[in-house]
Amino acid sequence: MKILHVIPSLSSKHGGTTSAVVSMAESLAGLGVEVDVATTDDDGPGCHLKLATNQRLEQSGCGIYYFRKQTEFYKVSLPFRKWVSDHVSNYDLVHIHVVFSYTSNCAARLARNYGVPYVISPHGVLNGWGMQNRRRFLKGCSFHLVERPILRNAAAMHYTSHAEQREAEQTGASALATVIPLGIDTAGFQQLPSAEYFWSRFPQAKGRPAVLFLSRLDAKKGLDLLLPVFAEIRRKHPMAMLVIAGNGEEGFVAELRNRALQLGLGKDIVWTGFLSGADKLSAFAAATVFVLPSYSENFGIALVEAMAAGLPCLTTCGVAVAEDILARAPDTLVVVPPEAKPLAEALDKLLSEAALRAQLGISARRLATEQFSAAAMAMALRELYQEILSAQGRTKGKAR
Repeated sequence: MKILHVIPSLSSKHGGTTSAVVSMAESLAGLGVEVDVATTDDDGPGCHLKLATNQRLEQSGCGIYYFRKQTEFYKVSLPFRKWVSDHVSNYDLVHIHVVFSYTSNCAARLARNYGVPYVISPHGVLNGWGMQNRRRFLKGCSFHLVERPILRNAAAMHYTSHAEQREAEQTGASALATVIPLGIDTAGFQQLPSAEYFWSRFPQAKGRPAVLFLSRLDAKKGLDLLLPVFAEIRRKHPMAMLVIAGNGEEGFVAELRNRALQLGLGKDIVWTGFLSGADKLSAFAAATVFVLPSYSENFGIALVEAMAAGLPCLTTCGVAVAEDILARAPDTLVVVPPEAKPLAEALDKLLSEAALRAQLGISARRLATEQFSAAAMAMALRELYQEILSAQGRTKGKAR
């Protein structure tokens, strides 16, 4: 079986989706599936990844092809189009990640032209919040003219949560639907590095209860709620420290920092920037509570990582995976509406009750390890691919 994954960018600046796609490809390769990924060299507005383009780069058993982007808008890449046109017929199936992008539209149309089935993972871009708050008029026009036919002709839609499926289907997405949660390498979270490693980099946090937010800094993440809520919480928990780990657009981050200063939080917030590897794991080790107060999140990979690290987690009903987690284990995390009062009450309760934190952390780690591993995700995806190919009576590639 030979599969091509397509995504507009693999830059870490775009959040958890990019790391999830790499994990997906690597885990499938580990099951003997031949996997390649085609993307652009995008590294955020005006930036390009510093690596070789137009050639196969080997990574953990799969190949990744980067192509030069020519525009920021839609990340148009003519070398990408030529390569896909020349090679798509060599694959059994194309798995397209995200819509409203040149790479997605291009890959879908070329795959159909060559009779290659394709699967679409929208990764939340069809959710109501995104459709209403991200270039609403432009998205509406593009959806009716471009994306709707592409969705209609997909062999299947892959959603990462049932909530994402419901919202996407309200737009008219009607292809065969399957829900397969994103997975993580849970082994890396079983033995966290010492919190001392984090404190050595950010000594102002040492010895203080740490409320950790770790995700991309974006308007949908609910930081406009979290900052005033933490200002209120600090009155009852004066030693508490808010750790904001992540990056985002410079203007938005500057607004957040100014708002924090206005709330008198200058000395009570650690802004770590983007964290990965041991830096990220040490942040989990140093945290007392994890909070993700998003208005809209098609999945919530950061939440699953925090659970795998054994942290008590507080999130909102806007984070889609929370619904599926509660359906499996109601006592695994705390979920509230994305509103200031319930968020403040829940955070106060978690900071006040050590026994509750311990119980939530144990349950969270167990569920994340059992239900959200990269291996489980890969096996489910391979089964989906096999069903599609069997139904269409085709398999060009060979398992390796």
